[in-house]
Amino acid sequence: MIEFLKKAKKAKKEIAMLTTEVKNNILFEMADALIEECNYIIENNEKDMSEAILSNLSKDIKDRLLLTGERIVDMSNALKEIAALKEPINRVLDGWTVQNGLNIQKVSIPIGVIAIIYESRPNVTSDVAALCLKSGNVCILKGGKEAKHSNQAITKILRNVLEKNNVSKEVISLIPNNDREAVASLIIQDKYLDLIIPRGGEELIKFVNKNASVPVIKHDKGLCHMYLDKDANHNKAITIAINAKCQRPGVCNAMETLLIHKDVAAYLLPPLHEKFIKEKTQIKACTETRTYIDVQSATLEDYHTEYLANIVNIKVVENVDEAIEHINIYSSGHSESIISENYSTINKFLDEVDSACVYANASTRFTDGNAFGFGAEVGISTNKLHARGPMGVNDLTTFKYKIYGNGQIK
Repeated sequence: MIEFLKKAKKAKKEIAMLTTEVKNNILFEMADALIEECNYIIENNEKDMSEAILSNLSKDIKDRLLLTGERIVDMSNALKEIAALKEPINRVLDGWTVQNGLNIQKVSIPIGVIAIIYESRPNVTSDVAALCLKSGNVCILKGGKEAKHSNQAITKILRNVLEKNNVSKEVISLIPNNDREAVASLIIQDKYLDLIIPRGGEELIKFVNKNASVPVIKHDKGLCHMYLDKDANHNKAITIAINAKCQRPGVCNAMETLLIHKDVAAYLLPPLHEKFIKEKTQIKACTETRTYIDVQSATLEDYHTEYLANIVNIKVVENVDEAIEHINIYSSGHSESIISENYSTINKFLDEVDSACVYANASTRFTDGNAFGFGAEVGISTNKLHARGPMGVNDLTTFKYKIYGNGQIK
């Protein structure tokens, strides 16, 4: 591990000095290489999918793991979108001259060496590698064992492009060891790492937070909510709620709990129930909800659960205040949405819900770097310090002060 990280740290200065033109050219070449090597990626992904079947992994995990030609095209396009972003490094964030004539500039710089720990989704490999490259950072990738063949194939393709452009391959490095012992060793290497971003299951996040000596920005669980207000447009409410839960249930920005104002419960619950049945969604609900539809009872633990599956909690609430209170108690601080035509109620919800992303009349499924115009995200931070929400290239920078003088002494 130490030798591996020494090589990565050595590449830190090299990547930080690359010009915008060089970085963008490399990213476009990487995008093309993913398409050219599509069959190679799919062959390796099929190995992972075969092992997933043998390991009896869930349908939703297999969906996150699967790479198709279409998904590889999306990966390629993400790299091109990242290349097209404004240069995040050496931006003058602020500047002023103090009374003694010193000219002070606050300038964006790379963070340095960033380790990303992730599970299941091999597209993360190219996404975060590209974001780190664009922002002048070295990236250390620690993927899950379920995606090892896919991750190795994608990393090899990206590193070949670096080598072709006479840039150190260590700028993008995949830890070969896929077990949890590697995580335990990695997160205490503060001599070599500047930041760790864990994105994965709740147990992984807890373990990293508890044991890391390297600074952590966590991509915590996505326990997302939607509130259907008494002033909601009914058709809009049903359509958005079904999308938020059912379009892709196994991702962190899918809705887990649906809150409904008591005044519209009788009108909205029966058609919602019918739609959820068509989508094969399992429903757990409060006592009042069960007076309108025949579903199983929700427990207190259910409201704390990120299902990452086609399961939803439904609860009838007295008003928007109760909805906000419920969300601020049970939410992981990821994404919440209100469906309403009442401007005052919408603004109350957006102001008082304490989550990274709060929506009005839209699905929580848009909490995503690509949907936000970032090309991709290195994670969706539920922290409040440094970065929050989808993390793009600008969130992978810090800053320094450059001070220009003319002989001043103190």
